[in-house]
Order: sequence, then structure tokens, then C-alpha cells
Amino acid sequence: MSSKIECDKLCPEWPCEQPEEFRNVWVIVEAEEGRLSEPSLQMLTPGRKISDKLGEKLVGVLVGYGVSHLAEEVIKYGADEVIVVDSEAFKTYYPRVYALAVVELARRYKPSVIFIAGTKRGREFAPYVANTLRAGITADCTDFDVDVNSRDVLLIRPPFAAILLAFIKTPFRRPQIGTARPNVFPVPVRDESRRGEVIFEKVKVATENKMRLVSRKEIARMEVSVEKAEVIVSGGKGVGGPEGFKILERLAELLGGTVGGSRKAVDAGWISEDRQVGQTGKSVKPILYIAVGISGAAQHMIGVREAIRVIAVNIDPEAPIFNQADYSVIGDYREVIPALIEELEILKARGPDAAKEYMEWLKTLET
Repeated sequence: MSSKIECDKLCPEWPCEQPEEFRNVWVIVEAEEGRLSEPSLQMLTPGRKISDKLGEKLVGVLVGYGVSHLAEEVIKYGADEVIVVDSEAFKTYYPRVYALAVVELARRYKPSVIFIAGTKRGREFAPYVANTLRAGITADCTDFDVDVNSRDVLLIRPPFAAILLAFIKTPFRRPQIGTARPNVFPVPVRDESRRGEVIFEKVKVATENKMRLVSRKEIARMEVSVEKAEVIVSGGKGVGGPEGFKILERLAELLGGTVGGSRKAVDAGWISEDRQVGQTGKSVKPILYIAVGISGAAQHMIGVREAIRVIAVNIDPEAPIFNQADYSVIGDYREVIPALIEELEILKARGPDAAKEYMEWLKTLET
């Protein structure tokens, strides 16, 4: 596509906008039960980077019910402005209703970029926003940058083979929209001294809604989620089956961590989908990541790139994961892991002092 004229010829019913008419970087901030969503706050980090490069404002957009008091928090985490739509009409989340509110605000303010966290909710309403605005959207980005010549935002993500990185831009359509999975970016440092403008808006609420909430149930989680865990013991195809994961669970318990798994382990039904680590699963940032029976395909390692230390256990000396691990153990996990468990149980039997020593050692991994 070499020009806006050619773009309009291909799509005459949706003429291309003049990019220079659009300004500011938006981050859609989710709130639930009186709290800001951490993945949404994480999106303020790339938002700040891109807004500074463009010389534009970073704007948080907060839609919901009883959310006005959270606007100042968004500013303290890095936003220059916050646009708030606080109405009882948004008490119950419906993707289409929520998305059309964002669409109306976007048409009113014309942001150049919209960043949305790739949470379950974000992945649901983002396509509504993009389709209604006829805007380009790139999902699961791992980074963002700016083309210094065209001032287009570069939405960077690994393609399906995950061997190279794709740099995607939308020259003649605004806003550009990008999502990123939770934990790809850190939460910005909260600055109590930051000041910014809070703008309260009203929007027309979509009355036609084919969805309705039938029931809602809170699912209690007794263990630490993989996104929050400081120690993760993760199993792959090489574990061989669900029995192997029972051994990994014991190791994770002794280390005060949780269990994760590769895509192949999830597809085989050995571990639940919410435990999956990788490009199509969760991005994690533990202090210690122990990969057992995982070959180390690029799709998996993308989800582990923020881990401080990676220990790989694999019987195949040619496994790609050994090229990226900090520590490598070539051997049968059925011998290696039980031996490690035995040593940890001896350590645990020594009492609190031994546990303290372990925690001190774990902290040294951060440096």
C-alpha cells in the first residue's frame, strides 16, 4: 500500500483518516471490585514509552461503575490524564456495551494509539472496538516502538513460528490498537507526587444487548497463580503423563512455588490450561523457573523471558532449552527430581534456620 488514495480505492465505504488529526496514547484501564487491574497498569509502561517518543500525552481511560475514585491512582502510575465514564449502566460487564463506550470516546477524542491488556476481558472487548472503528489491531505484542520517519507505532510480536519478530504498523488507519498479555511489561513505579487532569465524560449506552448475566460465581484459588509465583516448576511432553506432574507438584511445594506446564502438556490433559506458560499461555516472571522435560521451543520461552534464573532438566543433550537456561541438568527427570526432593526434605527437617537459608539463597538469584 503506497498511498492513502490507493487505500481509499480498496475500501471506499471506510475512507482512511488523516493520521495527523489523531493524537495521544490511550491505555484502557480495567477496574473490578474497587481495584485497578494490574495487567492494565502494566500497559502504562509501554504507553509511557510511546507517548514520550511521539511527544503526546498518555491518557488512561476508565469505564465502569463506582470507579471515579481510582482515577488519581492511574495518574500516580504514570498517566497524564484520565478520562472517566462512571455510570450504573456499566455495573455489569458486557463486552459490546463496554466496547461501544470506548468507541464513542475514541471518536470524540481521536487517540492515535489504544493499548489494551490481553486479559480475558480485554481479549473479548478489544475486537469489538477495532471492528467498530475499522482500525488495525495486533494482539499479543511483546514490545512497541515508533517509526521515526512516518511516526507510525510499530506493534511488535512473534509470528506463529516464533523464529523472528514481526513489526506491524497501520499507516492509513487510526487509532492503532495493540494488546499485550499480562506480565509482558512491569507495573510502573507509583509516584505519589504526580499530578494530572481527570476528565469526566458521559456516553450513550448501547441499549441493544443480546447478552445477559445469568449468574456469577467466585472461584476460590487455594494456590498461587503462575503469574504471581516466585518459583515455578514447569513440565512438558518429556514428563510423560499426569503421574510425572505429581512429582513436580511435590518439588514445587517444597520450594514454596507452583506448577506450570507447556502447551503440549496442556493439550495432553496433564495440567489445566490456566497453568500454561508460553506464547499462547501465560507470561511469567519468577525468580526461579525449573523446566522439566521441556524442549525449549521459542513459543514456550517467550513466556519465560522475564524469569530471573532458569534451570532446565532434560534427557536430550541437544534440547534447545539448554542454549537459554542458566543451569542445565542432562538426565532422566525421574532420577533427578526425586533426588532434589530428597535433599530439600532433609533441608526442611533441619527447621526454620534452614528455611531462612533457602530464602536468602533465593534472593541472591535476583542479582
